Amino acid sequence: MEDQNAAVADSFLSDKSAKIFVAGHRGLVGSAIVHKLQSHGFNNIVVRTHSELDLTSQSNVDAFFASEKPRYVILAAAKVGGIHANNTYPADFIAINLQIQTNVIHSSFSHGVQKLLFLGSSCIYPKFAPQPIPESALLTGPLEPTNEWYAIAKIAGIKMCKAYRIQHNWDAISGMPTNLYGPNDNFHPENSHVLPALMRRFHEAKVRGDKEVVVWGSGSPLREFLHVDDLADGVVFLMDKYSGLSHLNVGSGKEVSIKELAELVKEVVGYPGELVWDTSKPDGTPRKLLDSSKLMELGWEPKISLKDGLVDTYKWYLENYSAGNQ
Repeated sequence: MEDQNAAVADSFLSDKSAKIFVAGHRGLVGSAIVHKLQSHGFNNIVVRTHSELDLTSQSNVDAFFASEKPRYVILAAAKVGGIHANNTYPADFIAINLQIQTNVIHSSFSHGVQKLLFLGSSCIYPKFAPQPIPESALLTGPLEPTNEWYAIAKIAGIKMCKAYRIQHNWDAISGMPTNLYGPNDNFHPENSHVLPALMRRFHEAKVRGDKEVVVWGSGSPLREFLHVDDLADGVVFLMDKYSGLSHLNVGSGKEVSIKELAELVKEVVGYPGELVWDTSKPDGTPRKLLDSSKLMELGWEPKISLKDGLVDTYKWYLENYSAGNQ
């Protein structure tokens, strides 16, 4: 059952004039996917801003698919946020994401889309999943309570793709990325993730001439990071090569300690001061790594080293944030 549709009839990469709808094209992930498709020579990419198409509206989404009739759909649109946002707006996180997914997936099927890729997140896995986390860990234990609303919606998306494949033999697949970073990331001082938060703090400390930067915890937790351009490359690979029943993890397979990450960001930013660890503050989960061996066995591998990716991201940050566009 697992691999009954593992071979794709028509090569995605040879279908350059096909109409592709990328949902969520303004975000970190969607923008990288659009650029990657363009670099491969795809010339019929359809995008819509939120004001042009409200993906939570079933009638609007259905009308869009009825008129545009894309051949391929990449679903990268989602309501995302940090721990604080998830705790404050749990109803929004579960309802909006369920609405977006249900509308786009069902309308794609109803209007003859040939293949759909749904993108989730590594937060779908249980809080105490084995490390590295295999795809089979899904639904084997309780979720991390701080983002369960978002995670439940994403799990529903995976199962919806699987259900439409089982019932209708429709080519809907799912990819679960690890922690992502890169151009178009969120560098907001309060609700950004660890990598962009460190980059902003070191940059601002350099500009102010601060003697030291204090970072919470011991720096010992291990994390995995994937440059968003590598994810976009993985998305194209999955569209071209994979049509299996199971969702697939998309990670770098490389771990880095928060301490190593902070030192690397400090070096890339060129901050000359001291890095101080406040060990009275909590560390969080000691290790979080996806097992991406299934995808890598199919022939895909990430290409961008963490150092090169940080240099690229800092260049984008300087052009877009430090100029005052915050």
